[in-house]
Amino acid sequence: MSQVHHGLTPAEYLRFRERYLPPHPKIIFVLESPPKSGLYFYKPDGLVSEPLFIAMMKDVLEIKPSTKDEGLREFATRGFLLLDATYTPVNHPHLSPRERDQLILNDLPLLLDELRKCAAPDTKLVLVKANVCRLLDSTLTGYRFAVLNQGRTVPFPSTGQQKKFREVVRQVLGLEPL
Repeated sequence: MSQVHHGLTPAEYLRFRERYLPPHPKIIFVLESPPKSGLYFYKPDGLVSEPLFIAMMKDVLEIKPSTKDEGLREFATRGFLLLDATYTPVNHPHLSPRERDQLILNDLPLLLDELRKCAAPDTKLVLVKANVCRLLDSTLTGYRFAVLNQGRTVPFPSTGQQKKFREVVRQVLGLEPL
């Protein structure tokens, strides 16, 4: 069965992200995948109101940029990077949770390569979304990556989870006490 989606190719996603790579990432956020809608965190011509973008700007950087490019540059300047566990959009309604998880696990070697390329010894990881936390926390810890969540789930900041995202991500990053 062929999959038709409006998303970009993995190479296109990486090209967008390349412009905003911090030279020495302090924190790498690992998320599930880009959405099938074609919206992408690192796509500079997107809307500043995209749920993930607005949450990262407001809850992590505490800024309100007028453009995505401005916000993405500040995100990189402060040493933040966002990677996806897979660059195959998994939020298709026809994919079961098990199939989504399998796509993430299939691309684990690619994620590990990316993390090894981007992460310095002192770089910390923050896993976002329940399935990403469940699937990757112990595995990445086993590969000696410092996962700040340590078993805590950071929800994806949409569908009513924005407040919980802010609360948990700020605690995990040490911006607010537990």
